[in-house]
Amino acid sequence: MKIDCITLFPEMFTPLEHSIIGRARKNGLIDFRTIFLRDFAINDYGQVDDAPYGGEPGMVLRPEPLAKAIRSTGVRQNKGTVIYLTADGTPFTHQIAKELSQKEHLVLVCGHYKGIDERIRESEIDMEISIGDFVVSGGELPAMVLTDAVGRLLEGALGNKESGETDSFAQGVLGWPVYTRPEIFEGKKVPEVLLSGHHQRISEWKKAESLKRTQERRPDIFSKLKIDTKFGSN
Repeated sequence: MKIDCITLFPEMFTPLEHSIIGRARKNGLIDFRTIFLRDFAINDYGQVDDAPYGGEPGMVLRPEPLAKAIRSTGVRQNKGTVIYLTADGTPFTHQIAKELSQKEHLVLVCGHYKGIDERIRESEIDMEISIGDFVVSGGELPAMVLTDAVGRLLEGALGNKESGETDSFAQGVLGWPVYTRPEIFEGKKVPEVLLSGHHQRISEWKKAESLKRTQERRPDIFSKLKIDTKFGSN
């Protein structure tokens, strides 16, 4: 998979050189690169933004640099997808991450200041994605979140494929509680069923705990459960 990220702050993306995504890049599963928006500035001063029409405070990224930067990636020729990270976009979900992991080329546009000119949203952007009902200083952090969520779903990115299949949301519900050694920590014991070696009972416990956690913490998800999963059904 090829991921191009258009940004004013390419130095922010060093975390993607490490951990699972870092290994995926080294193994050739992800070709990730940053594209510096100021390389497409409208003048020698590196200008890429301007004051908004209508008199409101703040600055808006101009359409000319953005259009040139997006088109420089060859995304249209590659039949890729251009994504704008914005607080007023579609909420990002595991299902969207799965769908994007099937793409060959993604271009991520990191907004800044008051955002990007609406004409670019109309002519160049295929998807608009939000990582939550809050505002951060720019699209760089959301772009890293999206890259990590999508990249770990690629074949070979995780050491154990089943590990990803049992994560929260992978089967439409939250994950169950997990435990490791020691068996007793500060007087608190691991649930006996997990020590029993009885695979059916363990599976039933995981299913029940997963559904319980989903009902308690995400009633919006629990109320919509209609199908059986590895973890259960309503």
